[in-house]
Amino acid sequence: MRVLLLLPAAVALLFTTACSQAQSDIPADKNAAGQSAPDLPKGGDRRKDKNAAAAIAGLRSVGSLKGVVPESSGLAAAPEAGKYFSFGDDGNSPTLYEIDATGKLVRTIEVPATNTDWESLSQDGRGTYYIGDCGNNENQRRDLKIYTFRPDSPKTVGTIVFTYPDQSEFPPKKKQRNFDVEASLWHDGQVWLFTKDRAQDRASKVYTVPEQPGTYTAKLVTTLAIPGQVTDAALRADGQRLVLLGRGELFILDGNTWADILKATPRVISLQGAGQTEGVVFKDNGTLLISTEKGDLYEYTLPE
Repeated sequence: MRVLLLLPAAVALLFTTACSQAQSDIPADKNAAGQSAPDLPKGGDRRKDKNAAAAIAGLRSVGSLKGVVPESSGLAAAPEAGKYFSFGDDGNSPTLYEIDATGKLVRTIEVPATNTDWESLSQDGRGTYYIGDCGNNENQRRDLKIYTFRPDSPKTVGTIVFTYPDQSEFPPKKKQRNFDVEASLWHDGQVWLFTKDRAQDRASKVYTVPEQPGTYTAKLVTTLAIPGQVTDAALRADGQRLVLLGRGELFILDGNTWADILKATPRVISLQGAGQTEGVVFKDNGTLLISTEKGDLYEYTLPE
């Protein structure tokens, strides 16, 4: 995992009207050349600052995953109320860690699948979880998968294999590298995938694949003008608020319907100083649980 800093929301104006336009009052972090700072090596976390994190309105530390979940890269609600699943990303074992809201370990579940680069986890409310093995840092993978898994049948795993309809080079040219997915969620019979723009930090492409195991070409639904890199996604229970987590920031999209949400102008909220924010899940309609790759665990009270 790497850290990439925020580019100005103004670049969103370059998109067509099919894209949502993001707004933010937060200045972008740049280097001396006026460009975004480069990614850090894996494990680097220079954006983490306890004083800065404590000063973020609505954010509070509630626990730690250190020594529990190695390099936490996602969160999802577990079947038991008040419990959550997390996991480690590439280089870690194919293990789901069930934790409570403070990061205390409840149990581990070994998933009979390969962790090439697990980056996202979602569930459909009927007991099936979708593990996104579609991290694609170099945009060169040809083995993208989503595993379907039920904790009550831990020895059985289904596999959704997919490709992108608009990728023909592996990897593509640097300015076209927008095929890394670290955020996904289940909604209305589909698994929705949100890309992490490693090329220009200004767009998250939204794809879908069916929820059933099989081999598919993903469908490109839309492109969101997101001035950053998306690391996780969560949808409120009433379906009227989508939260996309970025590195040290949140993007909030509201709407009465899913179609409205995908056309909404994202609100950008800075979490600068909280670290490499990687996992997000709704605790309730107004509160998020957020994890970082270094093991910090926060609650965040959402604005109205």
